[in-house]
Amino acid sequence: MQLRKVTAASAAVLALALTATACGSDDKDDAAGSGGGKITIGIKIDQPGLGLKTPDGKFAGFDVDVATYVAKELGYDAKNIEFVETKSADRETAIERGDVKFIAATYSINDERLQKVDFAGPYLLAHQDVLVRADDNSIKTPEDLNNKNLCSVTGSTSAKNVKEKLAPKAELQNYGGYSECLTGLENKAIDALTTDDSILAGYAAQEAHKGKFKLAGFKMTNENYGIGLKKGDAELKKKINAALTKMVSDGSWDKAVEAHFGPANYKNDPAPKIGNVVK
Repeated sequence: MQLRKVTAASAAVLALALTATACGSDDKDDAAGSGGGKITIGIKIDQPGLGLKTPDGKFAGFDVDVATYVAKELGYDAKNIEFVETKSADRETAIERGDVKFIAATYSINDERLQKVDFAGPYLLAHQDVLVRADDNSIKTPEDLNNKNLCSVTGSTSAKNVKEKLAPKAELQNYGGYSECLTGLENKAIDALTTDDSILAGYAAQEAHKGKFKLAGFKMTNENYGIGLKKGDAELKKKINAALTKMVSDGSWDKAVEAHFGPANYKNDPAPKIGNVVK
């Protein structure tokens, strides 16, 4: 009889522990995306104008503004947002494991990624372009990159695409990162840098680079930036799409574009319609 009492008491304690654990998990990331706790969002931390971790430990950029706006519409205070770095190769894994609620990190929507994750948006239509020196008028078309030194960041396919499809005689120069490419461009070691125009605009808009570079405006590809989230989470996708629609309609989207890309004279496309992925 005594054993039965102990067992019943233990069961009650176990039930209370399980209840407390369940409540505790909701404090980190609300599973339904309705706020009321903390939220973890994946971003880039090394792309000026889009996602950058500043020396004081804060985060700034267009993607950061979009993510913050969306989180607020989901019910999260800015103080309860935890931004974490999600490198390009790790994005799908981070979403699938539940490390993040969603990702806003120059995340282009494509068929391959849609096999693993879902996307809300798109919230920005970017294009592959080239960045040149402000005083260089010799590169007016992609074909003018023939016999020019074109910067290719190690691991990127952008410069390779240009060489294979548009300027087969372009001389590819491999650099470790975009900052190194910019230094080479400024010093005339290279003639052009290529990647998404939004990324190029973010670098060109930095205080140290203002007036030194310009976008060529070639629009060689379409890159639809979306917010990546777990596959099958239709409720969260619907809420994020509603937040993005509101961000555009109340003018916050235009303000964010101007704040982060304006200094580079970035000729951005209008805000894309939700669900309209431009091929």
